[in-house]
Amino acid sequence: MSRTVTLAITQMTCSAEPLENQDRGEYLVRDAASKGAKIILLQELFERPYFCKDQNPDYLQWTQPADGNPLLERFSALAKELEVILPLSFFESATNVFYNSMALLDADGSCQGIYRKSHIPDGPGYQEKYYFTPGNTGFKVWDTRFGKLGVGICWDQWFPEAARAMVLQGAEILLYPTAIGSEPQAPSMDTSSHWQRVMQGHASANLVPVAAANRIGHEDGNESSITFYGNSFICGPTGEIVTQAGRDEESVLASTFDLEEISKTRQAWEVFRDRRPELYQSLVENSCP
Repeated sequence: MSRTVTLAITQMTCSAEPLENQDRGEYLVRDAASKGAKIILLQELFERPYFCKDQNPDYLQWTQPADGNPLLERFSALAKELEVILPLSFFESATNVFYNSMALLDADGSCQGIYRKSHIPDGPGYQEKYYFTPGNTGFKVWDTRFGKLGVGICWDQWFPEAARAMVLQGAEILLYPTAIGSEPQAPSMDTSSHWQRVMQGHASANLVPVAAANRIGHEDGNESSITFYGNSFICGPTGEIVTQAGRDEESVLASTFDLEEISKTRQAWEVFRDRRPELYQSLVENSCP
């Protein structure tokens, strides 16, 4: 018995106008749905330019709670209309702290829950610790209409422990909304290939498809500038890239997977049978011997 699902990634530039970005995001979602996609991934914090280039307290006014959030309400209605799943990135306020969060909008428009980014970067151009408290949700997996999904956010994608934790909870697909590009302190550095290979490793080590949606375009801040390098991609359960966007063009790309066949392969490969958790204590220790 097959259980096929079409997964889509998008990438776009972001303007200073939130409604323009919402409109563009909706256009890309509709385009993906027209291609048969049932799970559609937009990039990290797509409602605005990537504001973490600078430390500016004015930007804290952009945060909103999940309840009654106009962005989530708009895309929940869209998910219900198109009967698609939308993992939606947003800047969340919760009492006195702020999070880089993702709401999982299922195909009936309901919000299945919130994931809050666990790993928060802090460096030139990516000063997220100024804005975001490290997430308190832990890694989550949702049993949606079209499969069991795990979602990490950008910097989370560099940590193999996060991917393995989600697959151990039953994730059949891993999704990573992203904002990554040039390094202001090292203009000649290009991490795009390294970035992809890390996630290809998550796919092949866990035998699940992995998708990453990045932004494109050059964005100037007061302290630094970043050129986002796109290259959004989907890779299959052995790590092979099955579709990839370019560095600077708006894109909607889709791939279809049979989750039942992938499940059989994952079970037969026996990497989960042969795990030795009792030997992995060093993974939960902060210091090295």
